[in-house]
Amino acid sequence: MKPQFIFVYGTLRRDFKSKMHSFLAEHADFIGRATYQGKLYKIDYYPGAVPSNNPKDVVYGEVYQLREPALVLSKLDEYEECGPKFPSPTEYIRKVQAVQLEKKETLLAWIYLYNLSIKNLQRIFSGNFLE
Repeated sequence: MKPQFIFVYGTLRRDFKSKMHSFLAEHADFIGRATYQGKLYKIDYYPGAVPSNNPKDVVYGEVYQLREPALVLSKLDEYEECGPKFPSPTEYIRKVQAVQLEKKETLLAWIYLYNLSIKNLQRIFSGNFLE
């Protein structure tokens, strides 16, 4: 069974106030703030997260429970330009990963991970794109 949750860490977060966040908020319920074990990079006016084996590497974001997963994920795949409709390699890939809620509960959630080279990108060491 696929998870009914999504972890967002950039332009889809509440405080970014994007149109796509409004769409997400209409079709999902905010569960809480959460973290992902990864590294965060500045791609442009938006970030990209990549997984890390180091527990000290943390990406801060939010978890939402999707009410209509197929609808929401289809629309977000368009927004993130990932999936079979887009030329490979896509900038992002959507994967299921473990995230940790503030109460230390771990759950599986969809996350859009950066899928290209990080070689010349600026790392966001705080792990929080909104800081």
